[in-house]
Amino acid sequence: MNKRIVVVMALLAVFSTSAVADDGAVRKALANIIPGQTPDVVAETPYKGFYEVVYGSDIFYLSEDGRYLFQGDMVDLKTQDNLTEGRRTKGRLNLMATADPASRLRYTPEDGKVAHVVDVFTDVDCTYCRKLHGQMAEYNRAGIEIRYLAFPRAGIGSNSYDKIVSVWCAEDQKAEMTLAKNGQKPQQRQCENPVQEHMALARKIGISGTPALILEDGTLMPGYLPPGQLKKILDERKAN
Repeated sequence: MNKRIVVVMALLAVFSTSAVADDGAVRKALANIIPGQTPDVVAETPYKGFYEVVYGSDIFYLSEDGRYLFQGDMVDLKTQDNLTEGRRTKGRLNLMATADPASRLRYTPEDGKVAHVVDVFTDVDCTYCRKLHGQMAEYNRAGIEIRYLAFPRAGIGSNSYDKIVSVWCAEDQKAEMTLAKNGQKPQQRQCENPVQEHMALARKIGISGTPALILEDGTLMPGYLPPGQLKKILDERKAN
């Protein structure tokens, strides 16, 4: 059972029998439900009488009387702003900041002119991850720096996991990554590596598939995007 479902069930059980009048009461109740974990945000929403509770990229809404709880997107129909996604995006940025930048495998434009940076959770055995990797030079020529984080979807102990660990433990990581994404098996290696940390981060963010792109503003874009289409999206976001 994932953390989000556990939190919802626990909140329903506790708040159905108790009333909360302010965020201090909400925080106290949450501390009893999930000991050792402090919510990132507890705040009143624009919709009076409801509180927003945030754990990383997990977001819930709770009525101040403790009777109603819902999980889903809150949209301001007047402005068309998705308030939940805005908070989710900030949560992703905060989570991504916990990963050591040196643990990522960087592909930087040869001319050094970086217009955009995109973090990509990748798996060496994923078809569209391989397609993305095969166009790396095109992304770079478009001014996009790609930074890989490891996310072998088959899990720890799988062949995909062993291969991506071997890539991160190689002296020439980029050459081994290309070899692995071309369907060849890299020489098996073991070392201190960030693969499990990357996997844990992906799960916290809510990633389940690869490739998964995290843009500089924290937006999550699941799946493959061709270089030209990705550049167009990034340029438009930067202009706004």
